[in-house]
Amino acid sequence: MKKWGIYAAILFVLVLASGCGQKESIQRTTPISSNSIVKKQDDSLLYIANIDVNTVTVMDTQQNKVVAEIPVGREPRQLALSPDETTLYVTCMFDNKVDIINTKDKKVTASIPVGIEPFGVLTNRDGSQVYVANYRSSTVSVIDTEKGKVTETIKVEDRPRGMALTADGNKLYVTHYLSGHISVIGTQDAKVKKVMALAPSPDKEDRKKSQGIPNTVEQFTIAPDGKTAWVPHLLTNVDTPIHFEETVFPAVSIIDLEKDEEIKNKRKQLFEQIDVRDVKNETIIVSNPADVAFLPDGSKAFVLLAGSEDLLVFDLNRGGNATQLVRRIPGDNPRGMALLNDGERLYIHNAMSHDLASVDTGGSDPYAEAQAKSDTLRLIAKDSLPPRVREGKTIFFSANADKFAAPITGNNWMSCASCHADGDINGLTLMTPKGPRNVPSNVLAMQTGLFMWDGSRDDFTDYLLTVQDEMGGLTAYDPGKSLPPEVEDMFKALEEYLKYPDSYPVPKSPYRNPDGTLTAKAKQGKVLFEGKAGCITCHAGNTMTDSVKAVDANGKLTTDNTQFLHDVGTSTSLDKGTKGDPRTGYTNPRSKNVFDTPTLRGVWATAPYLHDGSAKTIADVLTTRNKEGKHGNVGTLTKEEREALIEYVNSIE
Repeated sequence: MKKWGIYAAILFVLVLASGCGQKESIQRTTPISSNSIVKKQDDSLLYIANIDVNTVTVMDTQQNKVVAEIPVGREPRQLALSPDETTLYVTCMFDNKVDIINTKDKKVTASIPVGIEPFGVLTNRDGSQVYVANYRSSTVSVIDTEKGKVTETIKVEDRPRGMALTADGNKLYVTHYLSGHISVIGTQDAKVKKVMALAPSPDKEDRKKSQGIPNTVEQFTIAPDGKTAWVPHLLTNVDTPIHFEETVFPAVSIIDLEKDEEIKNKRKQLFEQIDVRDVKNETIIVSNPADVAFLPDGSKAFVLLAGSEDLLVFDLNRGGNATQLVRRIPGDNPRGMALLNDGERLYIHNAMSHDLASVDTGGSDPYAEAQAKSDTLRLIAKDSLPPRVREGKTIFFSANADKFAAPITGNNWMSCASCHADGDINGLTLMTPKGPRNVPSNVLAMQTGLFMWDGSRDDFTDYLLTVQDEMGGLTAYDPGKSLPPEVEDMFKALEEYLKYPDSYPVPKSPYRNPDGTLTAKAKQGKVLFEGKAGCITCHAGNTMTDSVKAVDANGKLTTDNTQFLHDVGTSTSLDKGTKGDPRTGYTNPRSKNVFDTPTLRGVWATAPYLHDGSAKTIADVLTTRNKEGKHGNVGTLTKEEREALIEYVNSIE
């Protein structure tokens, strides 16, 4: 009996120990959105993704200092804390993985492969699953955190970006960056239930009033009551000639989360609900809305403007319009926000200067004004970019007209990134004096020969002419003379940024095998590309364009060499030739019928195609927009051969 008593006591202790060791499940009870900055529930720590430095910073809010900087994979974009706050998930966009950080040890403990270029990331309510928006794969990965791997892949529309999860965890919202669409995913069965399309804002007689197609939709922020969500984005006016003050407008759309529909008459637009006036009683222009935060009681909303570097305050108890503008948040290119629990302090993540700004919000007092602190907190020990590259990148993403030697894009209306979304394309075709022009990608832009669709630029500083002639900017400078040194220096810095190898890596293709090799069909297409179809005649070499051959006797790129411009039968009555430019002494005239050869590297990611964006797919390039048979020898191919050729072109990296 004594021995059995000892055994029973030991068994009781083991059971007790086992019970004590069990981890109690923590359920999140509030809605959540993906972001580049997240905080602990008790406000003690902030975690910030340092986009191009490849680290995550941990900031102590009580001490107002950085307590750790954790190395992670390339291009960390957004973060998610597990509900129990023991684990931090980081999307590493250029490494196609999610890094997992132990928040106690402040170290990466594991990495999970996901789709191509992961961006948004969230955990479910109990942390058992992680959702990841794969930008290039057009999928959402579902990670089982116990198994440490992707267990489901949800196919969604093109370019998924931001994410939000309802308080009950039943609906996952995914924004589609360029299309202005929002997918609604049911988390119970991991299926897309609905796709919302943000409505175009109708044309107005005054071109300087908000109008256009919604695009560059990144964040999706659910209000505290869970009934609505605010979605910041741009409106791009594509049916009038491009002009810095008439083409791109900031907007915030409001979504009814019970019906999953946009409340169209509630949209916040410049000159309407966004109409904060200066001392001259003129509307203050703001640009590139990036993020939204709400006071805990829902009485105010804060909208961050990444381009003009401002903060708008909306009083939702007094009509819901913008009532204040905090002009010029200290730092460069603010993109994400975190609000403390009492609603009194807002932290703002500056993506280009890699520092943290803070704003005293004034709380729910309707008459208190938000005020930005003048100092910022440096988030990184060392910038990974060379100083000139950082300078050029900052200029590219900024619409702050006060900051630089010349306001390249006018009075805070837009930045380079307003059309070249995140530095790439916006999927739109804009009207110019030369005719409709498809916004091109910046991938390999400085290594692929002449610039512009008509090959009319051979020097980057000649973009002065594009800005003046096609966009209505920099009109204070004589186009026939050299720029002032300080202004030309801005163009040189931009050039250094565009040339930098890590700025725009060629996107990986989802058309390839999982191991990155060509499919059997693509291999067949490669043979046709280099042989029977004759594509290699113009699309050859490492850059896959013959534009690099447009050089003079000394091997220098020149617009005078026009033998590598081609008539592929795609010009229309809307296209117009030019007599040349004053900076070249009018030695670069261009016919309306000939165009520069674009690179095919990463071409799968740059739809629509051709100079006017008239081809939605590669198939359209080769067939419906090739009726004259001038664009390759595809008329001789069988249907199966054309499909193989298209498979290969879509696989080119």
